[in-house]
Amino acid sequence: MKEEWMEKKDSFEVIDVRKLTSNFLPMILMKAKRKNVGEGLCVVQTFEPKPLYSALEDLGYEYSTEKISEREYRAYFYRVKQKDITYESGADMPFKPTAILNYKKVDDVLAENVVNFWELVWEKKDAAIDQKTKLLLSMANAVGASRFRQATRELIKAYSLGVTIAELDEIFTLFAWNQGIGHFSSEIGPSVLFGVYRHIKNREKVGTDKKTIIDEVMEMFGDRNPEVSVQFSYRKGKPCPKYP
Repeated sequence: MKEEWMEKKDSFEVIDVRKLTSNFLPMILMKAKRKNVGEGLCVVQTFEPKPLYSALEDLGYEYSTEKISEREYRAYFYRVKQKDITYESGADMPFKPTAILNYKKVDDVLAENVVNFWELVWEKKDAAIDQKTKLLLSMANAVGASRFRQATRELIKAYSLGVTIAELDEIFTLFAWNQGIGHFSSEIGPSVLFGVYRHIKNREKVGTDKKTIIDEVMEMFGDRNPEVSVQFSYRKGKPCPKYP
């Protein structure tokens, strides 16, 4: 019962992210994974941290949020069971919604509005369209608008949820049909999106397991790749990895 564990909230580790502008989600998730059943976390944010709810629920946490002031929310997470998460369950799906942090840099109220809209689109409890289909639709829309950064992220998330190469083959055929051969040749073919698709297809052909492929894709095309990341950073040192 939440009422029982909320009595322990003062003993929870406190993570205050109000002044953080970098991607702090991996840090929170790592701390959450290390907690034992019966332990908790308190995340302090300037808006209600809704993207954390489902992520930590999938790790076996219950949560309760208190609004302290207009610009201070305290979300308490208490681990009630030890749960393993997988890509297929959606719990460990690549690319958390870190773009929300960009809105926080502009205005806290704007960030809160974006979080609420994100929840309506991606966390709707009684959604009529399943998550995998939503991601494919979002990817197709992004390609139509030449937003290859977004399209790449959606493709990787959809693949982690079970989209097959056969489905991707048909979708890329539709891109050639709808966008035109010239656009496909000059824009889609050389894009990071096509690089991810090609890598997945080549690795599946030689029998590489899906978990390994996803790990490889995230190493090559994850947030450290400036063509895919939604966070601004100055490139230092190593160049982007080449597509296979």
